[in-house]
Amino acid sequence: MTPLTGMSRARARSNVTPRLRRTTPATLHGMGILEGKKLVITGVLTDASLAYGVAKIAMEEGAEIVLTGAGRALSLTKRTARKLGQQNGADIPVFEFDVTVAEHVESVRAEVAEALGTVDGVLHAIGFAPASCLGDDFMDAPWDDVAVAMQISAYSLKTLADAFGPIMNDGGSIVGLDFDNRQAWPAYNWMGVAKSALQSVSRYLARELGPRHIRCNLVAAGPIRTMAAKSIPGFALFEDTWDGRAPLGWDVNDSEPVARACVALLSDWFPATTAEIIHVDGGYHAMGA
Repeated sequence: MTPLTGMSRARARSNVTPRLRRTTPATLHGMGILEGKKLVITGVLTDASLAYGVAKIAMEEGAEIVLTGAGRALSLTKRTARKLGQQNGADIPVFEFDVTVAEHVESVRAEVAEALGTVDGVLHAIGFAPASCLGDDFMDAPWDDVAVAMQISAYSLKTLADAFGPIMNDGGSIVGLDFDNRQAWPAYNWMGVAKSALQSVSRYLARELGPRHIRCNLVAAGPIRTMAAKSIPGFALFEDTWDGRAPLGWDVNDSEPVARACVALLSDWFPATTAEIIHVDGGYHAMGA
């Protein structure tokens, strides 16, 4: 039998029922898996954001949420929050939290504590790299730009733990959005380095917070067409190859599988899992060719 190439696998899949199916998540006694949980969701910019998908499913599964935004994007977060609907008869609270502003750590903690009391889970969906850190020339980026990418995309995971750790319940969960960086990717450059740093920060936070029964895990997502993805030169290279190589296939327009994984990790269904990287990429990461 002749082995299927990536392209022929993609064509073969087009003639059969897709294997990646959508089913309603199982619940117990009609209750969602996040019933009674209080969550902080960062990174909601538009309804195409991965964080938006997490927020939407989290609410469906019973969670009470607040959002955070920063800088000029704060107004965009507030507009997008309205698309999620209301909870407790009111709009979803949106608080300012710029991870590069030290004063925001205490101010956002106070605001979230007033709104929620305590916190059960936090989604880290924060990342940014200056233009010089992405593209064709890895050697072009100066340290000042690299430092910005590292602080916002990696160190910020620790900043979130600083902000919300003091008001998190035992058994809490911090989940970060990641991109597998075991290989060097075209154009990803210093953002890839920052993602490697993010993975290391997650492991050390898991070690630090474990005695308080707070878990820290990452979800390594396949490429999704978000606002952030559009800023990556050559993103089409990821789109063109991923579906053909992933055994389960991959839809760059569908964030639901990633969102479901994040919601599961924010729930009590993974009580002994920490310092882990869960791949939600259709299996692409495990294929050699």
